[in-house]
Amino acid sequence: MSPRRALALAALALAAALPARAQEAFPARPIQVVNPYPAGGATDLMARAMAAGLQQRLGQPVVVVNRDGAAGAVGTLGVARSAPDGYALAFVPALVLSVLPVTQPNSGLRPDALRPICQMFANAQAIAVRADSPLRNLADLVAAAKAAPGAVTYGSLGIASIPHLAILQWARAAGIEVTHVPYRGDGAVMTDALAGRIDFAAIVLGSASGRTDMRLLAVFDTARNPAFPEVPTAAEQGFDVAPTSFGGLMAPAGTPPERLARLEAACAEVAGDEVYRAAARRALQPAAYHTGAAAFADRLARDVAEKAELLRGIEPAR
Repeated sequence: MSPRRALALAALALAAALPARAQEAFPARPIQVVNPYPAGGATDLMARAMAAGLQQRLGQPVVVVNRDGAAGAVGTLGVARSAPDGYALAFVPALVLSVLPVTQPNSGLRPDALRPICQMFANAQAIAVRADSPLRNLADLVAAAKAAPGAVTYGSLGIASIPHLAILQWARAAGIEVTHVPYRGDGAVMTDALAGRIDFAAIVLGSASGRTDMRLLAVFDTARNPAFPEVPTAAEQGFDVAPTSFGGLMAPAGTPPERLARLEAACAEVAGDEVYRAAARRALQPAAYHTGAAAFADRLARDVAEKAELLRGIEPAR
């Protein structure tokens, strides 16, 4: 056989093999899930519970990698710039697409950088005061703020964090002015609230778990949380605001729809599995923590628009 003929036959064989490879069952190798925050948090534990469930259903290792930095921008951008093949995913809160593109305009993140696959968590926010505080409900807090505009202070885990934005949204609805004091975490916020250095704390609800030295005035959610059935929502107290930190599994834009669908179906099974449900209970998740891709995308779009409005006037990072 001549070299030219051998080369032609080899080319034909390669061409015939390409469609088979293109239609190769997904996944055919390990999947990496990036959590852009440090290990050990409630959301990280849920990511690992989800990964274990996905691994059972997809037949390939699913590994969670923590890649923190720049308030979540580093790990998120790394996934967004990965090959859109379904093997590099992100387990992230919506804020990486609704808040960070505004507060970190030079980060490279954009609201359309990732495609939602499934919502897997929803962290409610709450207002907390010292157990012996004279403030008993939101009406008391509004009255105090109106009596001395700007004098009432509160802390949150940082500028443009979801607890901070929750108070901004609520204060606008209430027609009051309160002064924000940023901290680096909920623990420091609650310490200063207990010491009387700030009047109230804006926290992630889960941070109040097991605390007897603080009293919750309200939960920002659409329904009361099963872990705190006695605490009314802000809506029950006359304020139609329910900002939550929701999120889940996302993939780089451009990932093939059939692979997204495969992952979405596996997520739905994991969300109903008792192992994941137990992790959700430990993280004080509401009953409706899971949705499919379409509902997740719709909620994300609303969040992008809402946060753009709330963030007006907040100085972006340089």
